[in-house]
Amino acid sequence: MNTPSNAWLHRAVALIEADYQRSADTHLIALSLPAFASHGIDLYLKDESTHPTGSLKHRLARSLFLYSLCNGWLREGSTVVEASSGSTAVSEAYFSRLLGLPFIAVMPRGTSAEKIALIEFYGGRCHLCEGAAQVYEIARTLAVQTGGHYLDQFTYAERATDWRGNNNIAESMFSQMARERHPVPRWIVVGAGTGGTSATVGRYVRYQRHATQVCVPDPQGSVFGAYHRSGDASLTGPGSRIEGIGRPQVEASFIRTLVDRMLEVSDIDSVAAMRVLGELLGRRVGPSTGTNFIGMLTLACEMRAQAQQGSILSLLCDAGERYLPTYHDTAWVQQQFGDCGAAEQRIKMQLA
Repeated sequence: MNTPSNAWLHRAVALIEADYQRSADTHLIALSLPAFASHGIDLYLKDESTHPTGSLKHRLARSLFLYSLCNGWLREGSTVVEASSGSTAVSEAYFSRLLGLPFIAVMPRGTSAEKIALIEFYGGRCHLCEGAAQVYEIARTLAVQTGGHYLDQFTYAERATDWRGNNNIAESMFSQMARERHPVPRWIVVGAGTGGTSATVGRYVRYQRHATQVCVPDPQGSVFGAYHRSGDASLTGPGSRIEGIGRPQVEASFIRTLVDRMLEVSDIDSVAAMRVLGELLGRRVGPSTGTNFIGMLTLACEMRAQAQQGSILSLLCDAGERYLPTYHDTAWVQQQFGDCGAAEQRIKMQLA
């Protein structure tokens, strides 16, 4: 069996850990929403766009590399292969370059040009295929052909991170909330692409015995919502048009028993909420953050109607600059999804 030499393995782990030490934690943003705050409801976003590679997936990529290294699956000179719609591959290309390893990302042809350019900036190569359902088998085949290693985020995302602590995203959330009005969130809202983040958060709140519940807002076309209701892992669907979240099939890393509630979110609402949130923050955000924001507002409106108080915490997954020619282009959105104006006004009414 081929295993990395101890010397190379030790160097590789040390490089990743040194890179981690150079990075500060991501910011927690308190949203100024008087319509909810006056009722004792506070909303927060943890800004994951400030990672070196610009998204939440930086955490996942670091964990996947350490998991593969310490399991002896990744060796000196290995070609690293991943099936990814973009952000995970950007982060994995970064870590591959850090370790001096070639990287191939297998992704659908419709992935944004900005993400492809970022992968190539970090020295990665993009292998484009026709649909999201094809990426898995092509990635496995390329790993075999190159004698490399398929990281397989959709299988290993839920187990590569130490959910008990070690500064995972859940521990960081609760640490940063410690001095807020409602330090233990009533809800944590996270989207699901692999399911790794919802699994980490769900396990952590149970381990720490918090009263927090986990909500996953799922974009239309994704199978996760139906799987959460039925438990049928054979379900398939068209997949999501909100880049980075939702899947056309049930992924091994999505653990339904760790999710307390699923909310189906239309594409129009995701894009409209992305725009409204961008106006509130004075900066562009990505479409999956819009999906998260819809989840937060749905829960906040329910709490307000039921005279409940507490905090709701979610993620700003990545910056909107990656989506300038697509989700932030009015003509493109009109062509893909239709007019978002009415949805934007409806969302703004909830904030009034």
